Parts: sequence; structure tokens; C-alpha cells
Amino acid sequence: MAHNLAQCRTVIQKAVSGGAKALFLPEASDWISSSPDESLSLCRPADRSPFLLGLQEDAKKHSLPISVGVHEPSTDPQSKKIRNTLLWINAQGEIAHRYAKVHLFDIDLPGRPPMKESQTIEPGNEILAPFETVVGRIGSMICFDLRFPEISLALKRQKADVILYPSAFTVPTGRAHWLPLLQARAIECQAYVIAAAQVGKHNEKRTSYGHSIVISPWGEVIAELGGESKEEPEVIFADIDLNRIKKVRAEMPLLRRT
Repeated sequence: MAHNLAQCRTVIQKAVSGGAKALFLPEASDWISSSPDESLSLCRPADRSPFLLGLQEDAKKHSLPISVGVHEPSTDPQSKKIRNTLLWINAQGEIAHRYAKVHLFDIDLPGRPPMKESQTIEPGNEILAPFETVVGRIGSMICFDLRFPEISLALKRQKADVILYPSAFTVPTGRAHWLPLLQARAIECQAYVIAAAQVGKHNEKRTSYGHSIVISPWGEVIAELGGESKEEPEVIFADIDLNRIKKVRAEMPLLRRT
């Protein structure tokens, strides 16, 4: 976690130097473990997490809001599971928004290591309303939520300008579905999509696809990274044009019948 915090601080410095108004980090930026027991042993409440406290310190120092995916203990003291959450740290360094991942990635295929997020993670049960930020009204989701359009459509109805999918996509599913799913969500919601993504090998069981990306409300890729991990983390910059959202929605009215 100390290494991951140092990596995130490198990203923060690059973001600040580039004039970013907000920073978006991937799912599970604090760690990706190799076993449920390891996850449970690493998990700390936000106010006792050196990783999160470090990010909060930097957000306040640079007046830079940060979106980051982390692990947190269950709200149920009897639970043996943890939560996969997306936090919004505001420019004052405070945790102002917290979304718990609703859809969990469970897969067990012949010849491949099983990946069952539900062994460790307690699913969230709530779609949170979009919240106001310096880059517009943001709606929160995480990784596997991407395959279920109901959440993003609910956020669109609540006037989200930007929808987030911080991720650690697998390589096979990333090659097949990462881009088309993200473009579909942007087009049907007529919103910007920001998908900050883990990249490279984490352990013997896990390798992430990468390709962090920003997509316009018209479905255009306006910024993208590659799928190769580097010694130092990379950053992309994109302009969020709220007038572009209004234009797309006016010129392609989607009058949904329910």
C-alpha cells in the first residue's frame, strides 16, 4: 500500500502540473490481493488507512478533488467481508461521497483460476444520486457495473453529466468488451464517461487490461492510455465541455417511453 500511495502521489503531481481540475484514479487503487485472507488483513477504516489519509492530505494541499477506488470494512460489524467503494475526496481533503460496488465479478471457467469477488466483497445496494463537482454532476459506478445499463440510465434521469467506471478489467474481457461497452454507456446516457483503469500484472492470478479512457457524449474517444504497464504511472487529460452535453441532448432527443 505504501508503494501504491507513492504511485498515486506521482499521478497527483502530474495532474497538478498539467492544471487538472479533478483527478480520477482506478478501482482498488489501495491494493489488489491474491487471497480473501490477505484482503481482510489489509483492510482499515478510512480514518485509519495510511493510503487514504495520504490522498486526503494531498487533495487538501493542492485543492484537487480526487476520485479513488478503495477497500473499506463492512458497515456490519458481524460481517466477514469488506466493501469495494468509490470515494470522492473534495478539495478540502474530506470524503464527500461514497459508492459501494453493486455488481460483483464472479467467474469460474475450466483451465483458469477462479475469480469470485463475492468471496471477499459485500455488494452495495444503493444507486447514489449524482453530485455537483467542478467538472459537472458526477454519477458513480465501478468496473463490473459497466455491464448493467440500469444504473447509468438511472443516473442519466437524475441529470448526470459525467459517469465513472474506475476499473481493473481482465485482459480477455477488456479486449472483447471494454471499449464498446463504455461507448454504449456514453451514447445512451449522452454523458461523458471517465474510466480510470488498472494496468499490468498484480500477482499470479491477476492481470489488468488498462486502457484508461475518456469518452464524449457522442461516443468519441477523446483521451486514452495503452495496455502496457510502465515503471511510472501515466496520466491523461481531457476537457469536460458541459455545453457539448447540452448540444448532444438537444440535437438527439431521447424521449424514453416507460
